[in-house]
Amino acid sequence: MKLIAEKRSRTDQYDVLRFVRNNGSCGDTLMPRQGILPHDLVHYVVESALPLRFGFLSLLARGAEVQAVMAEVHDKNNPHVAQEAVQAEAIVEGLQTQLWAGAFDLDAFLLGAAGACAARERKPYDFGALDVKSALYDRAVALHRQWQAAPYYSTLSLEFSPRAL
Repeated sequence: MKLIAEKRSRTDQYDVLRFVRNNGSCGDTLMPRQGILPHDLVHYVVESALPLRFGFLSLLARGAEVQAVMAEVHDKNNPHVAQEAVQAEAIVEGLQTQLWAGAFDLDAFLLGAAGACAARERKPYDFGALDVKSALYDRAVALHRQWQAAPYYSTLSLEFSPRAL
């Protein structure tokens, strides 16, 4: 799936993420400007680095519509939310917290991601021996720099391949 992040004018409060699935269907979603890498681009970092099959972007790539995925993944009381979708969202939230802090604290990240899973009554992701800082944080910082350097009225294209089911 091709992701096209569109940076709008300097005064806009939102940018846009367009996605073009491999079957040619497409959609888009607004990305609020927040001073750090937009939430949906953090999903790109997380879902590209980890073997998650049911994260936000993976579900979109398989044909789900944005609003349906967002409602399901963010509904803490929905017992039908897939384990990996919750884990992906929790990892993204934990990584955003680290980006806001401006430095990486592994223990705080792991605690935040586990807490977000626990709040949704799901098991936390097992990072095993993964070097979380280089696999996630450093990649998010690099993408943030690339996004910040992009001029207004421009786009940044990324390729995303969901994991096989």
